[in-house]
Amino acid sequence: MDDAVLQRIGKALGMIPSGCGILTVTDGDFRTGMLTSWIQQAGFDPPAVSIAVKKGRPIEPLIDRTGRFVLNLIGEDPRAMFRHFGRGFEPDEDAFAGLKISTQDGGVALEDAIAILSCRVAGKFDAGDHWLYVGRVENATTRDGARSYVHLRKSGLTY
Repeated sequence: MDDAVLQRIGKALGMIPSGCGILTVTDGDFRTGMLTSWIQQAGFDPPAVSIAVKKGRPIEPLIDRTGRFVLNLIGEDPRAMFRHFGRGFEPDEDAFAGLKISTQDGGVALEDAIAILSCRVAGKFDAGDHWLYVGRVENATTRDGARSYVHLRKSGLTY
């Protein structure tokens, strides 16, 4: 593809707003989480969300094995969650060290999240360098008066 066309595509894709959240999974006694920035509502009936996960991330086989995940939405000031989860975690690291959490069906709920959605995987689709998961929302909580962080990129071709 011509470089100029690719740059235009990247600029246009970067203008698509998305939410940011912390995607969590529990599998027996093991639990982990990751920062995710490609989140969208995907359906009304049943309620559903879509989340993109880069191929090879340690959380991927856990989602596949359990068929569940919890999405913790980040509020207007994302700095603390970006600092904590932005670097990623090795599979044997405690992703939640120092955070106030509780366990939910399928994952971990963060006390600082403005909304928490417990989901069952409805589908997994190959999107090139990412997997696109669609999750049916089975339960949710929200913090009254909180506002979501909205994420835009300079280019939709890189994080």
